[in-house]
Amino acid sequence: MNPTSALDPEMVREVLDTMILLAEEGMTMICVTHEMSFARRVADRLVFMEAGQIVEEGGPEQMFTAPVQERTRAYFNQIQH
Repeated sequence: MNPTSALDPEMVREVLDTMILLAEEGMTMICVTHEMSFARRVADRLVFMEAGQIVEEGGPEQMFTAPVQERTRAYFNQIQH
């Protein structure tokens, strides 16, 4: 699920803050998101997909700082600049 799809920026922040609180309390969630700072902060595991296929999966720090696949590197390099 993409919990922030079609929300205005104030509502996005409210929803993400609630999800962060739930994660900190130990709730398990599966979430589809383009909110990368949120994913990096909250996720234990990330799955990067393209065209319905898994390209790479791993922990957030590995995925953001040292992805293995070229496609994943290209994506994270683009969003971080």
